[in-house]
Amino acid sequence: MKPNFSLRLKVFNLNCWGIPYLSKHRADRMKRLGDFLNVESFDLALLEEVWSEQDFQYLRQKLSPTYRAAHYFRSGVIGSGLCVFSKHPIQELTQHVYSLNGYPYMIHHGDWFCGKAVGLLVLHLSGLVLNVYVTHLHAEYNRQKDIYLAHRVAQAWELAQFIHHTSKKADVVLLCGDLNMHQEDLGCCLLKEWTGLHDAYLETRDFKGSEEGNTMIPQNCYVTQQELEPFPFGIRIDYVLYKAVSGFYISCKTLETTTGHDPHRGTPFSDHEALMATLYVRHSPPEQNPSPIQRPAERSPLISVLREAWTELGLGMAQARWWATFSGYVIGLGLLLLALLCILAARGGAWEAAILLWTPSVGLVLGGGAVYLFHMQEAKGLYRAQAELQHALGRAREARDLELEPQPAPLLEQQEGDRAEEQ
Repeated sequence: MKPNFSLRLKVFNLNCWGIPYLSKHRADRMKRLGDFLNVESFDLALLEEVWSEQDFQYLRQKLSPTYRAAHYFRSGVIGSGLCVFSKHPIQELTQHVYSLNGYPYMIHHGDWFCGKAVGLLVLHLSGLVLNVYVTHLHAEYNRQKDIYLAHRVAQAWELAQFIHHTSKKADVVLLCGDLNMHQEDLGCCLLKEWTGLHDAYLETRDFKGSEEGNTMIPQNCYVTQQELEPFPFGIRIDYVLYKAVSGFYISCKTLETTTGHDPHRGTPFSDHEALMATLYVRHSPPEQNPSPIQRPAERSPLISVLREAWTELGLGMAQARWWATFSGYVIGLGLLLLALLCILAARGGAWEAAILLWTPSVGLVLGGGAVYLFHMQEAKGLYRAQAELQHALGRAREARDLELEPQPAPLLEQQEGDRAEEQ
């Protein structure tokens, strides 16, 4: 590879809000999105919430002259909603479905049925290995009483671990998607601290778009205005994150968002704003002053966020166990009622009452059993993530303590002797 190697990447990311029968003007928005992507000719177009595979097939056919490769990541009951279009051949593909993803009985939210996941595609561009990740994490719904916080933190940790373990051979890592987290949220900080990914909005040289880079804004006619009442300028929950390894250097030259309308027709592509980033990859970083040696205090953000995430998962695990215990009592109550009904039936009395109570009793046992099994599985998933965080926290503390250890006495004496000779 030439020393003056340089590569430009134009990246597009959008949560498409493509729920069949529920999302407004879905077919028209998909058509206009396809027209826009063909005109702009990005290197990569990464999409979330394409819940209908027919929409994906429509976009695939429409974009085939411009984007030679495409893939739809399937999971869950209705699919992950993730898909990607690339101008370059895709060398490898895989995905990871998050082990925790909300509750099946929260049907009105629907995240559990989606099978939220992270998709990975590997591209080889001029000898450079590029790992591209696209994801969509669990929605927040209520910031004041967020019952899904532990699940989203666990997803952020799984995402960080997946990136860490699959990017060892990559030269450049790119993550795009709807993280459903604000910049300062625990899961977002955990993801960035553990992976070392940089935020395009914070790093770009030239930004154009909505105020503060927000991707859900009041100006968008599809946004539920009540959700944004605490945030008059909107919220930023969609991200383009990146980093370079193996001696490469990556920078974001420009980052642009839509501002509540389609640039060509005036109506939005989605209830989210699109992100459009122009990234440059070079073989070596520009000339700059050498960075000072990392002090132990600089490790404290990682240790702090690991500790906070560990605590949050512990709270979620306690809640899951409470629900499992409660479900156990419900099962016991149902079995007791069934036993009483059997006694009544055996004695030949109160047949009418026995028949009326039989179905509710069976329902208590079956329903309680299903809830018990789910929350026990949830508790084990949270415990597994907490154990991994505990190990990572221990390693981070060991590294910090090693830096704090004083130098051995012989080495100090040798350094003092060298100074005396110099004098």
